[in-house]
Amino acid sequence: MSEPPSRTPEVDTHCPYCALQCGTRLTGGQDIGVTLRPADFPVNRGRLCQKGWTAPDVLAAADRLTEPLLRTADGRLTGTTWDLALDTVAGRLRELRARYGPDAVAVFGGGGLTNEKAYLLGKFARLALGTSQIDYNGRFCMSSAAAAGNAAFGVDRGLPFPVTDLATADTVLLAGANVAETMPPLMQHLDTAELIVIDPRHTPTAQRAKLHLQPAPGSDLALALGLLHITVVDGLTDEEYVRRRTHGFEAAVRRAMAWWPERVEAVTGVPAGAQRTAVRMLAEARNAYVLTGRGVEQHSQGTDTAAAFINLALALGLPGSGHGGYGCLTGQGNGQGGREHGQKADQLPGYRSLTDPADRAHVAGVWGVPPESLPGPGRTAYPLLDSLGSDHGPRALLVFGSNPVVSAPYAAHVAERLASLDLLVVADFVPSETARRADVVLPVTQWAEEEGTLTSLEGRVLRRRALLAPPAHVRTDLEVLHGLAVRLGQPPHGYPTVPGDVFDELRAASRGGGADYSGISYRRLDAGEVLHWPCPDTEPTHPGTPRLFLERFAHPDGRARLAEVDHRGPAEHTSAAYPLYATTGRVLAHYQSGAQTRRVAELHGAEPEPFISVHPDTAARVGAADHALARVTSARGSMTGRIRLDPTMRPDTLFIPFHFPGDGRANLFTHPALDPRSGMPEFKLSAVRLEPLPEATP
Repeated sequence: MSEPPSRTPEVDTHCPYCALQCGTRLTGGQDIGVTLRPADFPVNRGRLCQKGWTAPDVLAAADRLTEPLLRTADGRLTGTTWDLALDTVAGRLRELRARYGPDAVAVFGGGGLTNEKAYLLGKFARLALGTSQIDYNGRFCMSSAAAAGNAAFGVDRGLPFPVTDLATADTVLLAGANVAETMPPLMQHLDTAELIVIDPRHTPTAQRAKLHLQPAPGSDLALALGLLHITVVDGLTDEEYVRRRTHGFEAAVRRAMAWWPERVEAVTGVPAGAQRTAVRMLAEARNAYVLTGRGVEQHSQGTDTAAAFINLALALGLPGSGHGGYGCLTGQGNGQGGREHGQKADQLPGYRSLTDPADRAHVAGVWGVPPESLPGPGRTAYPLLDSLGSDHGPRALLVFGSNPVVSAPYAAHVAERLASLDLLVVADFVPSETARRADVVLPVTQWAEEEGTLTSLEGRVLRRRALLAPPAHVRTDLEVLHGLAVRLGQPPHGYPTVPGDVFDELRAASRGGGADYSGISYRRLDAGEVLHWPCPDTEPTHPGTPRLFLERFAHPDGRARLAEVDHRGPAEHTSAAYPLYATTGRVLAHYQSGAQTRRVAELHGAEPEPFISVHPDTAARVGAADHALARVTSARGSMTGRIRLDPTMRPDTLFIPFHFPGDGRANLFTHPALDPRSGMPEFKLSAVRLEPLPEATP
């Protein structure tokens, strides 16, 4: 009698890309391939974007890293054993620490790492290495909104309400967010709302809008101040809410009073009438939301701009009201959890502060070390990268889940700093542009090969489940950290390799913190419970907190703070040498630095090369033809792309996606000017010139 056919392996998990974390079901295996179908999960309700549908293709990337690589004396990366790779790394780290001190070694993490990886990476840096020099690529993504949210509300959670609440909205203001391309499944929750879109470009999201406000690049803060001015002067403030639930209203309004609509129009180009229409649409809606994205946050005044939009939402009585709110659209897959659990330069797990004695004592107690042994805050992302290899900076860098050669501002300079290191170690699953420059490359697991948790933009903790076993000589990031920590003299039990064990330690470290996960467990998640943090370990069992601020904000007095902010303009302005503005962003087919999506044939076919969106009149002035090659140059560097004429573009503005490598890197020209509070670079605005190139240009 023949054996019955075995059941095909199948798991429920989540898309590996953005912070929506759309639900998916994976089926198959290494021998038969992996197929994916969308799950009826609340945020995507059976839908996926192009990237989500093609996500399994990355699992079979032709150049997948399958063994450790060590750079030999002749400069080549050559396959080696794990023992030799880890022994080499640990030996070099010990030498550099002994010679230069613990801060001679730095760590750079990523917003796509699971909560377990982010937590153990922070612990490894501060205990095994003893370094203060750790930050992550989320500093380039969410830091301005996080700083503004913490100041205003006492805690930072991208959306302090479930995504599905947006389906009840009558009006939604989207400031600097192109969700139709960056988070397409989110648009179904906005189908019935009238949209107000603030964006210098007429994006696919703006095309869906009832009202599109198209400000000059770098003027979003002036526009937000003007909207608050109109709210107050036209008597549309929710005065009872402001009196009962906020502080700082009068000081914030004093600043806004200098930004009457006509002055705002002169600075931003947005007509005064359109400003008034926007405020009326928000004020007259039964349910209204103000949502911000990278477009208004990736500036040297990004924190103040996010704060100004929060001020507007508070003046209208929206956050915590039950009939609307403010939210920030987190970008990376674990952009929320990745910034909560210790891989940021100034934070410990659970959103605890490195400078708070009680916070230090709590985490030190969980780790079994004296509080005074923990290093203090280190450099944020760009200053850290800028200092590499210098007399006062780290001599070694360990990179997990990031590709700064493409994603960092002033990218050519960052590449030079990486080249000056005594040791560069990269853990990745494909040979990214950063990995190719490394001295040691450590091959690690991909999303469908590992277990763990991630936290979506709405603060919901989700389980990532493995369908596949990794290739024979590939290890998890947790195993890599364990192997290095033990070689550096740490106790083996302090660096678990089982994700559930790491999560249990994370729960203890976060207990009582701003992002309290202590009541969340794999058992509860695997049973299907819907758990948003904060979820403390209480009796009776805490149900989690899908909606924050309904009764009070997270400040000790329960009140939100309006910020006293004023527009100060960008770090650089146009000139005769650089007469145009350039802004960067994402496109539908690609994600972040493109290291994954450029390896998917369908996505590469949809957007195979860098391009420059430009108004036809602007192109004509410089003699650049549609589809022809051109160069964009700033005071820092140049990139090359193909002209794409777009009559909806502002004549003074170019748009370039940042997903491409080599000479197509948009970040070759971007500005490293930093927001003084968040450390966010000014990605969204550079003064540039546009020049046509001969077609023979590579």
